Amino acid sequence: MFSITVRDHLMIAHSFRGEVFGPAQRLHGATFLVDATFRRAELDDDNIVVDIGLATQELGAVVSELNYRNLDNEPDFANINTSTEYLAKVIADRLAERIHKGALGENARGVAGITVTLHESHIAWASYERAL
Repeated sequence: MFSITVRDHLMIAHSFRGEVFGPAQRLHGATFLVDATFRRAELDDDNIVVDIGLATQELGAVVSELNYRNLDNEPDFANINTSTEYLAKVIADRLAERIHKGALGENARGVAGITVTLHESHIAWASYERAL
């Protein structure tokens, strides 16, 4: 399996519901390093997984929809605990939609899977992996 990874960052505010979250139940900020990994079994005709420039551009577009937002006020996240794991899934799903619409080029339709990892710090991160 071949893969490429592109990176961006994301800054959000949010709060959680549930005692398990302790003080994070109050409104707080989070800054994430975002890695998106694209995988395919065989390289395309240009010997690449996907165009890195387009992958970077599309990850940036997805991240910009969330960046500098209080997710508690966003309709897409109403009544949802926007955990790191959940946000990784949202970003992966939005990237998958962009691939299906052709935003990463026709050859990107050969991508078999995406993994999105959100790094909360240098010692903690969460990922979501999905097939296409």
